[in-house]
Amino acid sequence: MGMLHLVHHPLYVSAGPVGGQFPWDKYGLLLTVLGETGPVTLHQPEAMPRQWIEAVHEPAYVAEVLELRVPPGKTRRIGFEVTERLAARAQHTPGGTWLAAKLALQYGFAANGAGGSHHALSDTGAGYCIFNDLAIAANKLVEEGDAKRVLVVDCDVHQGDGTAALLAGRLNVATYSIHGEKNFPARKARSTLDVPLPDRTGDDAYLEALTRTLPPLIDSFDPDLILYQAGVDPHADDRLGRLALSDAGLARRDLFVAAEAKRVGAPLASVLGGGYGNDRLLVARRHAATIRTLHDALVAAPAQPVEKAAAHPI
Repeated sequence: MGMLHLVHHPLYVSAGPVGGQFPWDKYGLLLTVLGETGPVTLHQPEAMPRQWIEAVHEPAYVAEVLELRVPPGKTRRIGFEVTERLAARAQHTPGGTWLAAKLALQYGFAANGAGGSHHALSDTGAGYCIFNDLAIAANKLVEEGDAKRVLVVDCDVHQGDGTAALLAGRLNVATYSIHGEKNFPARKARSTLDVPLPDRTGDDAYLEALTRTLPPLIDSFDPDLILYQAGVDPHADDRLGRLALSDAGLARRDLFVAAEAKRVGAPLASVLGGGYGNDRLLVARRHAATIRTLHDALVAAPAQPVEKAAAHPI
């Protein structure tokens, strides 16, 4: 098997607020777990330049984040206070998603060890998301000519409302979201294709919906790059999920998405997305399983000796 290329930055592992619900430390645990399952080449991203963040977010909101003056109403929507470290993290995460995509274009698959901030809207963050790394990266990749058509496949249990809103109306980017119909956010946006599912949807019904709806979109849009929001919160034991997938069901989901990418010859870059529970190591193992499943399905070439990569210019 070829080498697994993972984008990671020390800022991904951020101390959350005391009593906060967001599992910050799963990002550090992910490195430990992936290291147990095989060799990993780490790539460190740089901060996404401000002009590319402002290409999809309102400059006034970007300034609020970077100058640490997010107003209370937006702080509540995000779910935590934006500190200096978290503002820096919010700049590096889209840099990581962009870098994972660039690596995927080179190797067939790469993963960002954070990202999937799909609730962030043009003028505010929401749902633990500050800046929308998927929309920022997709826009930059198309504008710079790295891809002609980017498809965002969002399998997080929550609808990718921010991604859908920020990328709406673009001919060179399409969005797909399969999610819990009654889960957050209460007000859904309109993706290119939405597949809402009832609570407690299990493995077979989920896979039936996915296999019925994703291939026609891929065939009609013909992407040359896929960004995969691979949240593991559809799992039955996820604290915020409300769907009922097993470990095997998540693996079937990931294998199908990988097979569709391979079918049309589109490189795939995955981002972490949601995964919630008191046992952070267990959540990290679910994320690691997704990344390994995607890598094993998409990268069949013999491993080449690769030195640990330095930060890449953006």
